[in-house]
Order: sequence, then structure tokens, then C-alpha cells
Amino acid sequence: MMKAEIITIGDELLIGQIVNSNQAYIAEKLNTIGISVERMTTVGDELNPVLAAFAEARSRTDVCIVTGGLGPTHDDITRDAVCTFFQSDLVSNLEIRAHVEALLKTRNIGWTPAHEHQTLLPRKAKLVPNPVGTAPGMLFDQDDKYFFVLPGVPYEMKEMIDATVIPYLSKKVKGSTIRHLTLRTSGIAESSLAHQLGDIDDILRGARLAFLPSSTGVRLRITALERTEATAEAKVRQVEQRIRAKVQKYIYGADEEELEEVVGKILKEKNLTIATAESCTGGLIADRITDISGSSAYFLEGHTVYSDASKVRILGIPEELIKTHGAVSKEVAEAMASGVRAISGADIGVSTTGIAGPTGGSLTKPVGLVWIGYSDKDTMLALKFNFGDNRRRTKERATQAALELVRRRLLRIE
Repeated sequence: MMKAEIITIGDELLIGQIVNSNQAYIAEKLNTIGISVERMTTVGDELNPVLAAFAEARSRTDVCIVTGGLGPTHDDITRDAVCTFFQSDLVSNLEIRAHVEALLKTRNIGWTPAHEHQTLLPRKAKLVPNPVGTAPGMLFDQDDKYFFVLPGVPYEMKEMIDATVIPYLSKKVKGSTIRHLTLRTSGIAESSLAHQLGDIDDILRGARLAFLPSSTGVRLRITALERTEATAEAKVRQVEQRIRAKVQKYIYGADEEELEEVVGKILKEKNLTIATAESCTGGLIADRITDISGSSAYFLEGHTVYSDASKVRILGIPEELIKTHGAVSKEVAEAMASGVRAISGADIGVSTTGIAGPTGGSLTKPVGLVWIGYSDKDTMLALKFNFGDNRRRTKERATQAALELVRRRLLRIE
């Protein structure tokens, strides 16, 4: 199996000013084509430590991917370090120049000496195109070892990894194949999920399974290492079938599918519309729904009704109902869902009302209490949750639970 090392360069990474998300993305992508990441290294903007990291990585791995330090300012030293390491001079590249000129024109930015610097490429390197930025990537392909250098800007790096690096390396991998499949679940805790799955060895039969919990659900990553792509894919699918047989109702998607995307597809297939009335989640449900392209086909409107007065004025909830039961209650959550459905004309109304904290709780209504309401032409209900004492996590968990409630109602899952 080919081995890889990821090197990220930048003082901002070492002092914690920026979260190093590049390593995780690159490692995941390499793993999908059967390249094992053996080490991740982060170094600052100093030439000697960078050169030492290059030498160590190249001595022990087949693939090295470097990100960061390719900008035009004085602290961007990666290009110089690469030239020193591979004993190469810099030459102007006409393809890079044409791309940078076109990109600057679309952004209405004039040419500067810094942009001239960005057109330079080490003579011994192959160009790795950067379709969304001015800093070119580079590849040194020598002695059956592959040394990629990419910008540190995450969205630029991702474009280059997906469009060039992974397709290039996938043709070089020999001997074994790794296949992954991640099943995404919601509405069940990690321990409960493990309990319902039962005998893990019987489910896996030579494959591997990782539980990856987060504030909004648990991902189940299935991994199979086989000699051929076909056998690896077959093993992953067999494990998937055995997992689904045990916990199907909690699985809403696979790999990169988000819950809002899944809900949107179901709404579209059933030709249904939805509207939201949010208090404690502050518009996050509407935000997630409208993150999906084409959501205008099923999302009609969303209202953030944070105050009691707005619940009365916008949704038409009787003041007496709020006075009697309180804004955070089953009755008000149901009234919010049915109210937004009525004023919008949507087929489905969904609502949230709760105490996100850290203040505002009581013995009967503690911080983290959230009621989620649902209304359609046949049903009106509200479910009670307690999402803990962290304000942001409460909002995220409530948003996820609301979307999961809609999914299960649409699919008639208990």
C-alpha cells in the first residue's frame, strides 16, 4: 500500500489562530483511493524547519502533500523552500499568467508585481491548476514518489485535490484498494446505536466500523481493504445491508448527504411545501433548508418569532395560551406549527420554542428544554427534548431534531 504524509505550513496553524481543516480533508480523500496517511506534520514559516520536514517526509513515504505558504507576501516561503529542496529555479509560466489575468479581470482587480510573482513555477515541477485562485500548485514526480504543493486556502486546496491530485494518484495505486461508506444517523445516541447493532463482528466479517459522534448525530464509517475494487465495494455493501437491517429508521443518508438535502428531496418527490416558525433556533432551520439549491420549490417562508408579542402578532397565537402554558410548552409549539402553516399556505409547518441558556431556566423548565412542533393536514403534535446547557449545541441539536421529525413524518416512520 502506498504511504503518504501531509505537511501544512504556517505560523497561524501553530498558534491556533486557524483550525487546520486541510489535513482532515486531504487524509479522507487519500484514504478513499487506498493511500494510507502515515503522518501529519505542521511547521511554521521558517525555511530550515520546512526543508527538514520535506526531507523526512520524502524519505519515508511515497506521497507528500504540502499546503500553505504559496501567497505573494514576505512570509510565504514555500515556493522558495521547494526550489531549494529540488534544486530548481523559477520560470514564468504562460498558462498560469493567462489564468491569473482572466481571474483578475472577472474580479475587476488590476495587475501588480505580486501577481507577476504568482506566475512563476519551479522549472522541474508540473503545474497543478488552481481554478479558483492565483497561487498555482505544483507536482514533483520523481523516482516513483509524488510531491504535491498546494495553496493553504481551504476552498482552493479542495478544488485542486478533487480535480487533479486524487485522479492523478488513483492511477498510481497498486496492490490493494480501500473502500469507505459512511452512514449518517440522527435521533439515537452512540451507545444506543451500538446496543441495537448487537454483535459487531458478525456484522463486519472482516471489514471495519468506526462510530463518529457529533452534536447532531452519529456517523457509521464502514471500511473494507481488499485486493480489488470490486471485492472491496461488495464487502462494504454487504456490511451496509446488515447495518440497515438493524437500525434503518435512524439512517437518513450516506457519505456527504445532509439531512436538509434528504428532507428537500422527499418534499420535492411528494410535491409538498414547508414553512417554519422558530423561536430558540433563531432561523437555523430555515437557513439549513435554503442551503440546498432548488429549495424554493418546497420552502415557502420562515419566521423567527423570538418574542411572545411576535408569536401573537405574526402567527396569531392567542395571548391567553401563552399566559396559561408559557411560551416554552407543548401547546405553544403546536400552535406555532399550525399557525405558520395557516399563514403561509404550506402543507407542513414546523416550529421550535425552548430555553437555549445559559440563563432563563427553572426547576420545571430547565436550560436546554425545547419543544418541536409539527403540523400537516392530518396531524398536529409536539415533541419534548432536553439538549443540555450549551447554547450553540442546543440550537444545532434542535434544528437537527426538527428536520428529523419532518423526515420521519414524511416517510411514516414511527
